[in-house]
Amino acid sequence: MKIKQFIAISFILCIIFTGCKQPQDARRPISRASGVFMKRSIERNKKLVASEEDLIKSLMKKNPKISYFSSAKGFWYYYETKNETDSLTPKKGDVAFFNYELKDLNGAIIYSEVQLRPQVYRIDKQEIMTGIREGIKLMRKNEKIIFLFPSHIAYGYHGDNKKIGHNQPLICSITLNDFKPEAVYKKELEQGITERLSSSQDSIKKPRKTAIKTKPKTKDTLAQ
Repeated sequence: MKIKQFIAISFILCIIFTGCKQPQDARRPISRASGVFMKRSIERNKKLVASEEDLIKSLMKKNPKISYFSSAKGFWYYYETKNETDSLTPKKGDVAFFNYELKDLNGAIIYSEVQLRPQVYRIDKQEIMTGIREGIKLMRKNEKIIFLFPSHIAYGYHGDNKKIGHNQPLICSITLNDFKPEAVYKKELEQGITERLSSSQDSIKKPRKTAIKTKPKTKDTLAQ
């Protein structure tokens, strides 16, 4: 009996000892597919950007008389109307007032200025297309600039789920009508509201007194 107990105890101790001696390997990821996918995705994006840039460059070559400028933000542009006198451009904290129009690279209108309406944009404080956000910062008052945007700074892979398809580069014409500090804009809004309120109060007319119509007297009434 003692021998059996001794063997059992020895067996248990042996298991514990060997278990402690085994090195604990770091857990490896179940799959490395995600890393491979990311690399492939990056490569695809690089090829896509390069192909779109080639399309834009070929478009510029077809118009040798136009002086194009390149931006470090990854787009190209040229002036249709240039302001040679002013030097100020919009910055963070300003409010910009502009019109714009969107076309495809063939020049077909996707959204006209009438459809898009005049825009009021708080610089770097509101969500807007990346290309427009960066393009407006280059502009002076009363300038009109034509921008050539690759899709990655336009509407990207998803498009706008309406008229703009996925990975679609765009021609965007922007007219900057004005810009001013946000504090000035707020004051103007407040003044506009008070003016509208005062004018509306003045326009309230008092109800006219309606004259009481009397029936013409008849012979019967005269007799009475």
